Amino acid sequence: MEGRARNARPRDGLGRPLPYGAEGVDRQPEGVTRAPGETVAEAQSLLDAGKPFHAHEVFEDAWKSGPAEERALWRGLAQLAVGLTHAARGNATGGARLLRRGAAAIEEWRSVSGRGYPYGIAVPELVLWARELAGVVEREESAVDAAAWAPRLRGGEREGEAGRE
Repeated sequence: MEGRARNARPRDGLGRPLPYGAEGVDRQPEGVTRAPGETVAEAQSLLDAGKPFHAHEVFEDAWKSGPAEERALWRGLAQLAVGLTHAARGNATGGARLLRRGAAAIEEWRSVSGRGYPYGIAVPELVLWARELAGVVEREESAVDAAAWAPRLRGGEREGEAGRE
């Protein structure tokens, strides 16, 4: 995969650089092509562990390797994960902005595609979650607990829709 070289500096669970020689958390492998269901499951596991930065990297792989008609969905999900990352780092302005941008992107993708729950992803619920968290982040102006605020990616599925899409 082409792009910028990944910095070898160790990072913490929120993707912040640590001093060289410090023990960081393992980074997600870059450029991995996963089935959509695997992407959702891996990202959910990382979100639940309080690692939204790492979940963003999983979504980014899907965005870059998936079919063109789904790229806006995966990019929007990556923006949600980055928004949660910024909110957990205490960056209220950046966190709220990215949460709203990601929510708008996946909502627009849903409207254009006509797919409400692609791969079981609860787009309507994620949009509500992102807008709620954006408001909390702006009001509180302090870091949030990434694991406590981890969204549920799947939910509200209609019969047969999760497996079909």
